[in-house]
Amino acid sequence: MKKFLNLILLIGFMVMVFQPVGYGKEQRGSVAKELRIALQPIPFYAPLFIAKQQGWLEAELKQAKISVKWHSFLSGPAVNEAFAAGEIDIGLMGDTPALIARASGQDLRIVSITCSGPKAQALAVPKNSTIKSVKELKGKRVAVTKGTGVHHFLVLAFQKNGLKINDVQLINLQIEDIGAALTSGNVDAGAIWKPYITQWVEKGAIRILTDGTGIKRGISVILVSNKFAVQHPALVTALLKAYQRGYEFLKADPERAAELVANEVNLTSKQLLQVFTKFDYRPGISTADIEDLKKSEEFMRAHKIIRSKVDVDAFVDRRYLQAIGNK
Repeated sequence: MKKFLNLILLIGFMVMVFQPVGYGKEQRGSVAKELRIALQPIPFYAPLFIAKQQGWLEAELKQAKISVKWHSFLSGPAVNEAFAAGEIDIGLMGDTPALIARASGQDLRIVSITCSGPKAQALAVPKNSTIKSVKELKGKRVAVTKGTGVHHFLVLAFQKNGLKINDVQLINLQIEDIGAALTSGNVDAGAIWKPYITQWVEKGAIRILTDGTGIKRGISVILVSNKFAVQHPALVTALLKAYQRGYEFLKADPERAAELVANEVNLTSKQLLQVFTKFDYRPGISTADIEDLKKSEEFMRAHKIIRSKVDVDAFVDRRYLQAIGNK
């Protein structure tokens, strides 16, 4: 009897949240005037860049007179700051900054995984460096943007090679400054991600010591303000449908997709075609994704990257994917 009552309550809640409503109408009757989305100029989010270039969201929301505002940030921590300031409704980032935001008390939810890409993260040294292995970095200066997914990857890469994070001099730099620091010799190594890996390798500026293969899958997520998601579920599902459409477009016509995304991520179409092969862009939330998030949370808490425990099962909200038929 108790299970039956719980089922009835769950169905009632789903009906309340996902009942047919006009775009932007809150459950209490007010109306959203815009959808504010934060992206980073990196190929991790190619399907949504395709949707942006094609104007799919704008076209869908035009009749409801809801505008779409696109914001660009260089890293996940910067997107978190925008969430905290109430400047955005939806943001795309790596798993590490997402967990940091949740651990800090921000009321956010993961509504989809955007991609995974072990080869899209790397530990690099200057092209002419004599360093040939990760183990040789002991006592060296290593740059990373703290609080990003590659920060976690870096620590895991050290662990795999018998090093601790305290074995190196960790230098906190923004990603755009790491390339200059490597080139000038101000640091001995740096943890970086796409498209910077491609750009700096092709310029002959860096050499890769290791990527994330066998170390970290490198999943990224779509993060939504929970208040916004509950009040405007139709806008969240519109975003997810646009991402799904972009993914299907990329699969069907990668050449055209590369042309659309190239300027957004500062790569050529030819470069992007190669970069696309480094990612799995399938949207959704799998059991493997949940387990990866839990492992990341446990690791980050153990290393005091976060201080508070994050309940990953509560952090992830599959209802919006289910509403568009993605199980």
